[in-house]
Amino acid sequence: MVNTTRRQFIQTTVAGGITLATATQPVWSANANNMINLGFIGCGGRGNILMSAFSKLSGVTIGGLCDPDIDRLGQAKKRFPKAETWSDLRDLIENKSIDAVVIATCNHWHCLAAIWAMEAGKDVYVEKPLSHSQWEGEQTVAAAEKYERICQLGTQQRSDPMQAQIKEFLHQEKGLGDIVSVQVNRVGVRSSIGKRSTPLPIPHNMNYDLWLGPAEDEPIFRDKLQYDWHWNWNTGSGEMGNWGIHILDDVRNVVFRDTVKVPSRIQSIGGRVVWDDAGNTPNVQMVAMETGSVPVQIQLANIAAEPGGKKSPKHMGPGSGYIVQCSGGHYEGRRGNGVAFDKDGKEIRSFKGDSGNGSHQQNFIDAVRKRNQKILNADIVVGNDSTAWCNLANSAFRASREYDPNLLTHGLPSMTEQAERLSKILSPHGLGLQSTGIQASTVLEVNPETGKFVGVDAEQANRYYKRSYRPAYAVPKLI
Repeated sequence: MVNTTRRQFIQTTVAGGITLATATQPVWSANANNMINLGFIGCGGRGNILMSAFSKLSGVTIGGLCDPDIDRLGQAKKRFPKAETWSDLRDLIENKSIDAVVIATCNHWHCLAAIWAMEAGKDVYVEKPLSHSQWEGEQTVAAAEKYERICQLGTQQRSDPMQAQIKEFLHQEKGLGDIVSVQVNRVGVRSSIGKRSTPLPIPHNMNYDLWLGPAEDEPIFRDKLQYDWHWNWNTGSGEMGNWGIHILDDVRNVVFRDTVKVPSRIQSIGGRVVWDDAGNTPNVQMVAMETGSVPVQIQLANIAAEPGGKKSPKHMGPGSGYIVQCSGGHYEGRRGNGVAFDKDGKEIRSFKGDSGNGSHQQNFIDAVRKRNQKILNADIVVGNDSTAWCNLANSAFRASREYDPNLLTHGLPSMTEQAERLSKILSPHGLGLQSTGIQASTVLEVNPETGKFVGVDAEQANRYYKRSYRPAYAVPKLI
């Protein structure tokens, strides 16, 4: 593709794929200084953090910047004045000087941007969550294999040395005995995104068609275009795909050691309440997951403990982290540190890490130089599986119905306890499980081979396995 014009590039991608054979040898190997020249797709908050991290690494240059928001692009250019700039990611991707790309776009762009880049022979570092729907994640995994590209997901905690220490403590040393269950927490106060009476005007300095990309062109009624896209299904994945992916990836790594691809059964209860805003992702959600071994519960709450308050609802353990309940005590893990307690609640061991900041980016660069995806700490296959847990939880919510106590009576064992927690969170706001907006799913069965639902309500839940794409931005089918 680097030898084609952009018009040819667009024509071949729309037609169903790029025809250029992928070069398996890195372009940078011919550079006089053996430098890796990175191109950044997305110059918002996360993109700038990644620019800082990669710019500190030896043998790496920030050579390209891309964003459909001209103001954001201009600000990034001030930081890296020698970098070339583009508003269209296809121009960056086809540029011969760019060796690898870093994708920090909205969630709905992650997979298509990654696939286009790998088709062009670029290695890819892509932010979490990998996919907006699970089907496109599977295509991205297939692209990495087909085009023999290095592809790392931005779940940076995978590169924190602390994780290996915790796994040794829990599994080899059996420091707390047998693992019994896991509780995942994302309890953090957010606020309303507003609800306009007329559609949000798009800024004049924004190429909105490029910003939308694969997403549907529909009116926006929230107050801000940027960041709050997280809370709309058209472009985001809610808190489950925002913070949840980090914590669930930790659980898959530390507790299951990546042996559980996806949960076998899942049930959800929750809703979007209190705010009456333009968002449609849940701001409270409880999820129960069965894995065939250790059960997992998820507690997500973005509303305050009381009306008008700033404090989060009371909860055990970290607000953004997980609790591993064991026969001899419990372990509380969060980004950058963790603590083990005995049965009496006495601290018996603590762990300190660096959250993987810097080392995760270095791990990607090392893999690019050595042409060895096996040394990646968050290979695309692992990243796709972890993202699947979030996508499944979101699909369970979206396939839910009006709350009915019978759904709990015939539900997974932990759902009654989960519902009680939710009830306590809702109560200060004058709400209960029977309130408008609270919905619950049946127990949904998951086929571990396909990652799709089977059995009762499977047809409804599988509607979210693959999204609809705008024709010019459709993710290509590779498997």
